[in-house]
Amino acid sequence: MSLAPTVGAVHNLPAPLSAFIGRAPEVAAVADLLRREEVRLVTLTGPGGVGKTRLATRAAAVVTDPSASSGQAFADGVWLVNLAPISNSALVAPAIAQVLGVREAADEPLAARLEAFLATRNLLLVLDNFEQVVEAAPALAALLAACPGLKVLVTSRVRLRVSGEQEYPVPPLSLPTAEAAASADETVASEAVRLFVDRARAVKPDLTLTAETAPAVVEICRRLDGLPLAIELAAARVKVLSPAALQARLGHRLALLTGGAQDLPARQQTMRAAIGWSHDLLVPEEQALFRRLAVFVGGFTLEAAEAVMAEGGRREAEKDGSPSAFRRPPSACTMRTRFSCNTSLASVDFPDPLTPVTTDRRPSGNRTFTSFKLCSFAPITSMDGVDFSTPRRGCT
Repeated sequence: MSLAPTVGAVHNLPAPLSAFIGRAPEVAAVADLLRREEVRLVTLTGPGGVGKTRLATRAAAVVTDPSASSGQAFADGVWLVNLAPISNSALVAPAIAQVLGVREAADEPLAARLEAFLATRNLLLVLDNFEQVVEAAPALAALLAACPGLKVLVTSRVRLRVSGEQEYPVPPLSLPTAEAAASADETVASEAVRLFVDRARAVKPDLTLTAETAPAVVEICRRLDGLPLAIELAAARVKVLSPAALQARLGHRLALLTGGAQDLPARQQTMRAAIGWSHDLLVPEEQALFRRLAVFVGGFTLEAAEAVMAEGGRREAEKDGSPSAFRRPPSACTMRTRFSCNTSLASVDFPDPLTPVTTDRRPSGNRTFTSFKLCSFAPITSMDGVDFSTPRRGCT
C-alpha cells in the first residue's frame, strides 16, 4: 500500500484559481489548532457559502509549508478528500482509501486495510463537505483512536458530535465600520469589500472604488452579511449593472444571485441552490421548524421561537448540531439571545410566495399555522404573553 499521488508530493491540495482575500486571523487560528498535539479533529462549521473549504485548504497549505510551520509537521503529507459526490456514509472510507491509494483485498475488509495503512503514518486528512455523511462520524472517531499519527480537518454545516472534536465556527467576512464607509480608501480595508472589488474586476477590469461607488458597494456587502459566495455572485453582475443598480435590485436577491462559475458544484452556482442544499439535509421535523420560523422578520429570541412551535419543533430547536440555517450574532445579548436568518436568506422570494405548503397545528391551544414559501412576512410582535417586538438592550 502506498500514497496514490506523485512520489515526493506532500499534498494534493488544489492550486487556487483566484485570490484568497483576508481571513488571516482565521487561517492562523485553524493552523494553530492543527499544530496542537492534543487536538486530533478540527471541524470548520458554518452556513453554505461562508468559505469553509477555502479556509480549510488555506490552513492545510500553511501547515504543509515547512517554512511556515512551527510545531506539528505531517511527514506523510496532507490529503484532501472531497465528499460532495457522496450521500451514503458507508462510502466515506472507500473515498479516503481511493485518495491514499489503499486498495481492497479479497482476504481483508477495506476499512481494516485503511486502518492498518494509517496506523503508522503521520498525516492530515481534509474531509470536505461532511454534513451529508455525518452518520460516518463515529467510524471516523474510531479511526482516529486507532491511528495516533492521524489528524483530521473537516468542513461541515454541522458539527460531528464525537469525542475529541474541536469545532471552529467560520465567520462571515469583515464589514466596514460606519466611520470607514464614508471613505473609499478606508472602505477597502474591509474583507467583504475587497472580495467584491477583486471579483468584480475579473469581469469589469476598469472598476474603481470612488466616493460615489463606495457607499453602494458597502451596502451590498452589508445586505449580503459578508457571505463570500453571495458577494462573489453579486460581483459578477457588475459587468452589466453599476453598484448602485445592483444595490437597488437586492430586494429579490435569490433571483439576482445566480450565474456562478460553471466549474463549481451546482450548489455553489446560485444562492438558491446553496440554501436548498442545506434545507434538503434537514429531516422533516426540522423542515417544519424552518417553515414555522419563517414568520419572523429581523431575528427572534428562543422564547419567541418556542411560542410559535409545537413540542416536536421545540425539541428540534434545542438540539445542538442542526444544520446552520440560523446563527447567533457575535455580540449576542447575555439576557435574551437573539437568532436570525442570514440576511442573504431573509427574502426567500419563491415564484408563488403565498402558496401554502403545509398546515401545522399546535397541540396547546386551537391556533393553526399555515406555512408559506416566504420569509418576509410582517413582523409578529407578541404571542402567548411573550413580547418580542424589539430586542432587549444590548441585543442585535
